[in-house]
Parts: sequence; C-alpha cells; structure tokens
Amino acid sequence: MQPAYKPYAERTPDRQYLNLIRMIRDEGERVEHPYQKGMGRITHLSLPPLVYDLSNGFPVLTERNIPFWKTAIAELVAFMNGATTNAELHEFGCPWWDTWTTAEKCAIFGLEPGDLGWASYGGAYGKFPMPDGGHFNQFVNVVRGMKESPSLSTHCVTSWIPFGALQHSGLQRKVVVAPCHGNFLKFTIIDGRLTLQHVQRSADMPVGVVSNIIQYAALLLMVAQVLGIKPHRYVHYFLDAQIYENQLEKVEELLGREPKAFPTMRIIDPSVKDILAFRPEHFAIEDYNPNPGIKFPVTE
Repeated sequence: MQPAYKPYAERTPDRQYLNLIRMIRDEGERVEHPYQKGMGRITHLSLPPLVYDLSNGFPVLTERNIPFWKTAIAELVAFMNGATTNAELHEFGCPWWDTWTTAEKCAIFGLEPGDLGWASYGGAYGKFPMPDGGHFNQFVNVVRGMKESPSLSTHCVTSWIPFGALQHSGLQRKVVVAPCHGNFLKFTIIDGRLTLQHVQRSADMPVGVVSNIIQYAALLLMVAQVLGIKPHRYVHYFLDAQIYENQLEKVEELLGREPKAFPTMRIIDPSVKDILAFRPEHFAIEDYNPNPGIKFPVTE
C-alpha cells in the first residue's frame, strides 16, 4: 500500500528540520569531542520531535540535494538482514563504512579489519543474541507480531545491545561505532494506518540525520506493504542532537535557504511481501526539486 499523497502542488514545504537546526545553534550547549582535542560540538538534549504525515510527501530534505537516498536505504536493509561486516554492506550497495572499519579502528575494539562488531546495527537487528546461543531477527518477528495482534502496543525493535555497546574498565565494547540511530523503534496500527516512532540516541544533524530520516521513513513504507495497510506517519525523536563546530559555516548557508515541497517516494514492486527481501532498487522518487547540494564535513 502506498501513502495517501496529496498532489505535489498542494503540499506545504516543511520547516521542521531547519527549525531544529536553528534551535541547536541558538540554544545548545558546547561539549568537547572525546577524542579530538579542540574539536567541540553544540548539543541539544530536549528537541521536539519531527512529525511527518506522509500525505504531505516523503521526507527527503529539500533544503539541499540528497542524491544518496538509495545508499541510505541500502544501509538499513543490509542491517535488517544481519550484515555486520563492511564486505556485506558493499554487497547491498552501501560503501559508507570504509573509513570506520580500517584495521586500526577495528583493533581498538578487538575486532578483525572490516568487522563492525556483533553489537552493531546488523548484529542487533538481524542477529540479536538469544539466551540459548541462537539469534533473533527482530524485524521478522515484529512483522509477525503485527500480523497476528495488530492492536498490541509492544511492536518494538532496538539497535542497542548493552553488553556489546557499553565500555568501561571491566567491559570491552564490541562495535566500531555504538549504534546512534534505531535505538528504539515502535510500530503502531490505528484504524488500519501505520505509524513508526523512532528514538535516536545521538544525532549528527547536518550529516547523519538526513539519511536516518530517509531510512526509517522508507522502513515505514516497507512494513506497511508487507502488512497490506496504509503508511501514515513517521515521528523522529532525538535524545542528543549535535552540530559540530566545523559544520557551523555550512549551517549558516543552510539556514538561509527556503525548503520546497517534499517529493513522492514509491515502492515500485508491489509483489515484495518479505520484509527482508526489499532492496534499494525497489524504490523510486518523483517530484524531487531540492536546493543545490552542500557538502558538510564528517567528524569521526
């Protein structure tokens, strides 16, 4: 089932993202980077959520061009299928983890080169460790739960495995990047329409968040198609939202722009009914007319 999109000409440009960026800049607190001396970030711990009713279009941001939207979807479907290595991510069409899985960085956490770790997104989503030593795919099971008992309020998924993501003198972290997004996902069905609420632990607002919005709004479309119901609303909460100091110049440029109407995103193959079978090529975008691109620095 596709969202009940309004005609493109009737959609209202959405300013929520720009408003949050401005709130971080104006109200945030400075925090020193834990590993890079002299590098700080401006962080905000109480932002309001982004609330997107898909009738107003699919939330691919228009303040700047986001040409990598398929890569964002590729990353998420790889993790849903249990990908925990850089090689597996490349197979799904996502090269983003090359700089995070070098031999040097993996060695810090006792991992082999190219290994994101068993406590990474793929380990949590597709291979969550069971008490008996087995694995649990959270997406397969949450979809089954919604099919059998759609009115329950327990249809939840998490990317956080505490005993693999935490680190102190008695516990070695087993993930190259502690999961920042998808930390809590809740699916709710009301009157045959699906809402996805997403809680994000840590958010690089100018860089990572633009992909995270796309990924999980696309997940809403995927789950709705599998269930045969309407995708309705995507809600995105931030526990710690940041702008890094080396991004502030580009942030000013971004804040000087006007957003345009959101585009239309469709799943072009209605026959896909297995939540693990979706791939980036199953998605198509229409009426995407963004402002020119802005290249933001990525802080490691």
